[in-house]
Amino acid sequence: MEEQDGRAGPAVAQGPDIDAELLRELVAHLRHHRTRLREEWARRITDAQLLSVMTAGEIFSEVTAVYDNYVDALETGSIEALEAYARSLSERIIPRGVETHEVLGVVLLLRDVLARSLFEKYVEDSDLLNRVLDAYEPAANRIAVTVGVSFVQERERVIRQQQLAIRELSTPVLKVREQLLILPIIGALDTARARQLTEQLLRGIRDNRAKVVVIDITGVPAIDVEVANHLVQAVRASRLMGAHVIISGLSAEIAQTLVNLRVDLSMMQSVGDLQGGIEEGERQLSYAVTRIDGVGAEGEG
Repeated sequence: MEEQDGRAGPAVAQGPDIDAELLRELVAHLRHHRTRLREEWARRITDAQLLSVMTAGEIFSEVTAVYDNYVDALETGSIEALEAYARSLSERIIPRGVETHEVLGVVLLLRDVLARSLFEKYVEDSDLLNRVLDAYEPAANRIAVTVGVSFVQERERVIRQQQLAIRELSTPVLKVREQLLILPIIGALDTARARQLTEQLLRGIRDNRAKVVVIDITGVPAIDVEVANHLVQAVRASRLMGAHVIISGLSAEIAQTLVNLRVDLSMMQSVGDLQGGIEEGERQLSYAVTRIDGVGAEGEG
């Protein structure tokens, strides 16, 4: 049995070429046939193997909400509520692996289901059908774009968060002992990562009250002048916060690059490898390593 809806407020005009009376008639038709049309939409989503990570119940619940928001947007010309719902939906389904093409496919299926319903209703009056489609299509296209853009924006936000988390994991600031930190860097350094590295380093110095930091670049294949200057700025900023920086693992290629680029190296202390950097840091902090009965023991001199 089809559903009736008592809401019948006047539609906001969608533009100078839109027949407001026809749009009201269109909205009334879509509300009257709500049950049949959303069931048809849900069935076609399943047949097309879209949203396969969701259960049938979840799909039907979401299509019901989208359908109602869709019809409301057609009626009022306002897409704010639909945008808010699209963002909320995206937040829920992106972590489950739903792809952009699935969302676009779902929206286009709804557009097709509703258009077919209009063809059936006005099949005997082609002129009226054309007028109805003229009222429907611009609004439907705008709604489809709104949902698609909202999903893409949310997906991009999630990707940026994931990239940030990966970068933080790839440049960990590690506490070796009181006031001594190491920052091992592995992989290519670009400007964005160098800037983020500096932020993490300074945060680590502040949180741990560090006096010495060893930055190990053994795993860095190459750097350019911009990244080299960022490295120098990191050293300067660390000194302003009261920490001395030791660079370890400087390869011959990177050393030659720094010389050729005429980077200011006056504030950089370098050692051959990470172990040497840690030993130098301990020396500066007056830690001494002694041996007691053949067993290594650490003390503070």
